[in-house]
Amino acid sequence: MTAAHDQSETHHYSVHYPPHPARTTDPHYVDFNHLHAAWKKDPEKWQCAVGKHRGDFTECDLTKPLELHHSHVEFSLQNGVDLKWLEADYPGISNPQDVGAWVESAANLEVLCAAHHRGPGGVHVAAAADFEAEKYVRHLIGPAGT
Repeated sequence: MTAAHDQSETHHYSVHYPPHPARTTDPHYVDFNHLHAAWKKDPEKWQCAVGKHRGDFTECDLTKPLELHHSHVEFSLQNGVDLKWLEADYPGISNPQDVGAWVESAANLEVLCAAHHRGPGGVHVAAAADFEAEKYVRHLIGPAGT
């Protein structure tokens, strides 16, 4: 049996972002803000999805406001979406005029704490397989060198 150990991981690759509007000019950003306000009014929905999945919030950063994460398509990628592929998973989304609204809708958003959104083990930092495993393995990901 291999003993418990720490292993540093480094990933380098390029993401090719399609042209996209500045967030400040997005006509659907108001939908995102309305959803944000609605979730805050319902504390049952306004919980970190990782902590809620676990039934344990001890690894959540609850010192900062919770955040909404674009869980399937990031705002900056919406103009590059292949609508045929998106339509296969989300029927009714084949109209290019509707993609922006869908990107900012509940179907594409999940609530995360700052640690699980942008921290070392967050969805925007950890490899997808590691982030998924983090839901089940306590203290799996930490800052480099810890």
